[in-house]
Amino acid sequence: MAERVLKEFEVPGIAVAVVKDGKVVLSKGYGVRKLGGAAPVTPQSLFRIASNSKAFTTAALAILVDEGKLSWDDRVVDRLPSFQMYDPYVTREMTVRDLLTHRSGLGLGAGDLMFWPSTDLTADEIISRIRFLKPATSFRSRYAYDNVLYLVPGQLIPAVTGKPWDDFMRERIFVPLGMSRTNVDTHSIETDADVATPHGRADGKVVPMEQSEHVLSPAGSVISCASDLAKWVTVQLNRGALPGGGRLFSEAQSKEMWSPQTILPRDSLPASNFYAYGLGWMLRDYRGRKMVYHTGTLAGYVSRVTMVPDLGLGIVVLTNQEETGAHAAVTWTILDQYLGAPETDWVAEFRKPAVETAPPAAARNANSRPSLPQGAYAGRYRDAWYGDVTIEEHGGKLTISFTHTKKLTGDLEHWQYDTFVARWHDRTLAADAYVTFSLGPEGRIEKVKMKAVSPLTDFSFDFQDLDLRPVSR
Repeated sequence: MAERVLKEFEVPGIAVAVVKDGKVVLSKGYGVRKLGGAAPVTPQSLFRIASNSKAFTTAALAILVDEGKLSWDDRVVDRLPSFQMYDPYVTREMTVRDLLTHRSGLGLGAGDLMFWPSTDLTADEIISRIRFLKPATSFRSRYAYDNVLYLVPGQLIPAVTGKPWDDFMRERIFVPLGMSRTNVDTHSIETDADVATPHGRADGKVVPMEQSEHVLSPAGSVISCASDLAKWVTVQLNRGALPGGGRLFSEAQSKEMWSPQTILPRDSLPASNFYAYGLGWMLRDYRGRKMVYHTGTLAGYVSRVTMVPDLGLGIVVLTNQEETGAHAAVTWTILDQYLGAPETDWVAEFRKPAVETAPPAAARNANSRPSLPQGAYAGRYRDAWYGDVTIEEHGGKLTISFTHTKKLTGDLEHWQYDTFVARWHDRTLAADAYVTFSLGPEGRIEKVKMKAVSPLTDFSFDFQDLDLRPVSR
């Protein structure tokens, strides 16, 4: 199965761990750490687990709730007086629980461009800019996945404990669980001897990628391996009880984290009747069993952690290529084996490649011309929450650069009228974007809006939320 997945999805390497009834029944690597290399993936190979970090963050908060130092329903401003949302009412009413449940009113992936791809902004700077993110819906009315609010515990935990978030994670979670390979230091993945290299597609071809520096912290900075995550899953399935005695968190907090907080529309997965988000975990049923899980995607890595508590079953799948079908096919195959379900070819089910296609020709008037001379579009433009974007003219061509994001640099090609397309130089980004200039009555540029060219672009490229205004000409 693993060999077929590696081939079908063009994934260089996979690490898998399976826990059943408190025992690790499988912990193994498949494939290679780097395309073209010989070094194999092992159960100790390090991967970025991205948003699977969110469950670690909620576990850290659960520890503090057990100790009476925090409540899930504490107002954030009572703990962090400087915290601010766009709406004063939301600022006043936002609770710790609200930070974790994707119902703040922010749009899907709002603010992600502040740290995706790698940025020079610090976590504290990003948090201070949340106040400029305009809501897409009313408070607590709708689910929309976000990352920026999961950064706030990075300030909340030290405010409560006096200890930095990363130290707290190491001392109160990683060490007690014996997760000796796990850390949140992004530099460690550049120096460790056993690391799975990230991979992505550049113009359709899978290529190795450079390690990226991210300030995701509580939202997605955990670096781990299959053998360590087997220990994490074991404690989760034991409702917080540690194998050697004692507890990481109480059974009451386990129940709280695994209880639906935000209800989601039921999706098309067969044999499923409910879908919800808990505290750092996705929740659903599958063939009559409750399933607790999360996925993670970040710069060349995709992962999934899945548990079926009633069966004492936990599954970890880590991959080093941005292809979600690989971890999904492995996970669902293992689930069906333990559930005694009819055999399904999950590789075939998920092997339906989403091919990025250009907009239809009818959508473009190729004979149209820009309203202004090319050089008139050059300048510095500013968005309240992101910061500055510069457009320059070089050798008869326009280039665009996001000042906090060195990878977001590319050429501007005229599309039609006053719309251009940003073609990013780093083709692994797969996120080309329309750039549309709006002119005022006097013929000067008043604002610039952006939108991803392909509907398949990762939601973390939230170009559509930018409201760029000229600041210098």
